[in-house]
Amino acid sequence: MTETDSDGIRSSRRSRQEGPEPGAFDLRRVGANPDFWYPVALSRKVRRGRVIATTFAGERIALYRGKSGAVHALEDRCAHRQVPLSMGVVEGEVLRCCYHAWAYRGDGRISQIPYLSKGDGRPPRGVRGYPVREAYGMVFVFPGDPQKAPDVPLPLLPAFASPRYRTMTFSRTVHCHYSFMHENLLDMNHQFLHRGVVGKLHPELLGYETSARSVEARYLFTHTGGKRNRGAGLLAAEGLSGRDSADVMTIRTEYPYQTLDLVPENADHPAFRLWAVYVPEDAEQRTCHAYGLLMIEKPGIPGALHLAWPLIRRFTERVFAEDRMAVEAEQRAWDEQGEDRNHEIFPLILDVRDVLRSNGVPLRPRPTACARADGDLSKPASDHCATD
Repeated sequence: MTETDSDGIRSSRRSRQEGPEPGAFDLRRVGANPDFWYPVALSRKVRRGRVIATTFAGERIALYRGKSGAVHALEDRCAHRQVPLSMGVVEGEVLRCCYHAWAYRGDGRISQIPYLSKGDGRPPRGVRGYPVREAYGMVFVFPGDPQKAPDVPLPLLPAFASPRYRTMTFSRTVHCHYSFMHENLLDMNHQFLHRGVVGKLHPELLGYETSARSVEARYLFTHTGGKRNRGAGLLAAEGLSGRDSADVMTIRTEYPYQTLDLVPENADHPAFRLWAVYVPEDAEQRTCHAYGLLMIEKPGIPGALHLAWPLIRRFTERVFAEDRMAVEAEQRAWDEQGEDRNHEIFPLILDVRDVLRSNGVPLRPRPTACARADGDLSKPASDHCATD
């Protein structure tokens, strides 16, 4: 997939494309592979004795925290009348539907139907329960095959618990396919977008490597002029002096997650480390929820990072807002055109698209209104909606 040129830079063997990738399946029609752990809520949002509603790719999920403090994840519908269980009430370790008070255990099985008598019909077994784990201040669910969950590890983030770093958490909805987010972070040639906060930045691609599940790129960043936001300098560990430095940034898509490490000039460890994942919300996967953990090195001066925290937060929020503006514009263009007409020439992005395609899953077409009216959802929509 890659080769090394005379300057030692890893580059793709691909030829430059003059138009959309010929013969390639439209990446924006590829769904996120459910056989991984995905965060669907911040832990602090799931309070003891409460239930909240969340989603993964159109699957509605009810999260609740029982009296013991354990979090459970259930399909968000009562097996009785399909009323969302997220409207229900937590009692001990069970979740009770708000309508007829059917109670569910954390695995989705029905534990009680208050008015059920011996002569009544056999009730359903319950609803789907999702494997769930808490880590890094987030609630992760495994929306795929539950038999695979024990063998799939959570992302490993040693800096999160390190006393050397302090973590800033991000949780934002973005109205675009998750692949646009991967491309945006990995392709650092868009710094002109951020010229108002970072000045003139020159990113030089030092090299990159690809595998079946990953793409990793290294850039050398130099500040070549213009006004640089104070929060940007603090985040890059320039300290109180505000001196410019040449930084090496390593960005990696390791399906389905992304990481970014920035190592300042003459440093032997990152000034900050970012972990991010983009969780599809709707069935068409045109909206995703971006979760991010930004782990920032604490400076030698006690309390300095605490004072700098608001500046860093404002800087990162502004950069994210500009990126969100761009990727949502890309999504609107796709919606209007009905296909991907991108003329991509950067081999690195062509490679990450291959990784996202090969590891994702085809999006299932949703039944149309006439298909739903027929009641048989197993047939193609065309079988239900024939016209004269």
